[in-house]
Parts: sequence; structure tokens; C-alpha cells
Amino acid sequence: MDFRNPAVRWGMGIASGAMIAAIAVFFLEGTMQLLVLGIAVVDALTTPWVLEQAIEGEAGEDAAGAA
Repeated sequence: MDFRNPAVRWGMGIASGAMIAAIAVFFLEGTMQLLVLGIAVVDALTTPWVLEQAIEGEAGEDAAGAA
């Protein structure tokens, strides 16, 4: 999997957020359901950013090791 591709990063974030949201909808209710749905949104939005930071850090380490 090429994490440098934004479609892969966003796809992973949306997929994991959707799985968390499905658990919230089918197994939880009330305040707990709303809390887990909020976590799903945060996960879907932050996963691509975290993966991008990991790729940038890896590229920086490769450049430092080559010098």
C-alpha cells in the first residue's frame, strides 16, 4: 500500500471511521452512541493527517541517513 497517495490515506480514515460509526449505531444508544459517533468523525479526519506526518518523517529520516 502506498501511503504517499492521498486517496489511500483518506480511504483508510473513512473506512475506520465508518466501522466505529457502525458499532455506535448498531450496538450503542444514548449519550454513549453520540460520544462514539464523535470519536468516529475525529478518527476519519485525523487518520489521514497522522499517516501524512509519518510519511514526511520517514522521508526526512531517509534524507538524513543518506547524508
